[in-house]
Amino acid sequence: MAPPLPRTLVRDGLRLASLIAAILLPVPACAQHAEPLDTRLLLGVGTHQGLGGPVSARGYVPSENVAQIKQLGLNAFRDDFPWSDFEVGGRRMGFTPRLGRLEAQVRSGVARPLLILAFGHHLVPNSSPPTTDDARQRFANYAAAAAQSVVAQHPLFELWNEWNLAAKKDAAFSPENYLALAQIARPAVKRVAPNAPFLVGALGDDPGWTWTEKMLRTGILQYADGASIHLYNFCMGPSKRTSAEIIDRLTAFHRLVGQASGNPDFPIYVTETGWTTATNKCGVSEQAQADNTAQLILWASTATRWLKGMWLYELKDSGKNPSELEDNFGLYRFDNSPKPVACAAQGAWAFVRSSLSAERREIASGVVSINASTASGGRVAVWSEAPDRRYEIRLKADQPGASFAMPCDQTAKPASGIWIPVSSTPVLIAANDSAVPALEIRPAR
Repeated sequence: MAPPLPRTLVRDGLRLASLIAAILLPVPACAQHAEPLDTRLLLGVGTHQGLGGPVSARGYVPSENVAQIKQLGLNAFRDDFPWSDFEVGGRRMGFTPRLGRLEAQVRSGVARPLLILAFGHHLVPNSSPPTTDDARQRFANYAAAAAQSVVAQHPLFELWNEWNLAAKKDAAFSPENYLALAQIARPAVKRVAPNAPFLVGALGDDPGWTWTEKMLRTGILQYADGASIHLYNFCMGPSKRTSAEIIDRLTAFHRLVGQASGNPDFPIYVTETGWTTATNKCGVSEQAQADNTAQLILWASTATRWLKGMWLYELKDSGKNPSELEDNFGLYRFDNSPKPVACAAQGAWAFVRSSLSAERREIASGVVSINASTASGGRVAVWSEAPDRRYEIRLKADQPGASFAMPCDQTAKPASGIWIPVSSTPVLIAANDSAVPALEIRPAR
């Protein structure tokens, strides 16, 4: 049995004691005019085909990984597109044997590629990072050729990876140099791939948003189609290793970007997020990894006015050391066997991907519901953010066709007339009619 999930901070609310609260959940009026979620949100996964040469020490094999992405039902993936492997001597550009794995996954068409334009070139002075006009122009030439090579796969591009973390050790990784690179790289990409979103940021951990605010003050968002961020909390206190903490920080980032751009709906992309199951002080249990991930996917369906994509890190474990942080982020283990998070992500995404609209509510202290409408009926997902607070829910009215399941369940069960336990693992309730099911809730007995 997995160890208990971390305790989260819960707002004070009315004590429910033996009170049964009736929750009415109407369908949003605009639902029938919306597009399905999977046309409005990219849900992807990080892979490592672009690093390491023809044979991956991390165990990535395109044929196996393409099958996993397909099984999960995801519509995007993110990978590295290193300059030094794409441009060879004589300024010749193109896929090389070192990028054979990346090329195979991109060309498979399994999902939309988000590709990281990054890293210096060993033949180009002042290129790591580019700090001179010549180095920046060389980078822009590579970016354009790279974009041209994959334009048929409807890619997205991200400028560098965690530039702000490199800034801690090297002053050349300044906001001003990042701006200068965006100013030359984005037009180069847009000339050959005008419809490819160009993302800036790729921000690693930034306590207090200090570096983020410096970057935003440069006016860089004028040279971007979206702002990207990486969100992790695995080394925070155990009570904060939750989806709720990620959502709170993402919402704060969204506000900062909205203020800086003057557009409250400026597109945001979470290009890395996830939890490690390493057996050290920063790891979580496999069940907590699964529950957090399912919760985050379900919540994402409510934020698509500004949230345009989210990539789980990463597809499979990158190593076999159970106590090594970086070895244990995968949805699949190193040997490609699935962790509980694989079916949790698959099940949560399958539940909401056809939703036409969705909204988040708090139906009791620390109990979240995601109320969604689909063309085939209303849906509601419910979970508790506080593992030590247990509740039960049931349908307020008899709905003969309604059913419920957990994300990893193979089959659903009839939902009418029974009390269903609520825990950190989301309960997924589907009804056949258009109304989102109305619920009653009570403390568990």
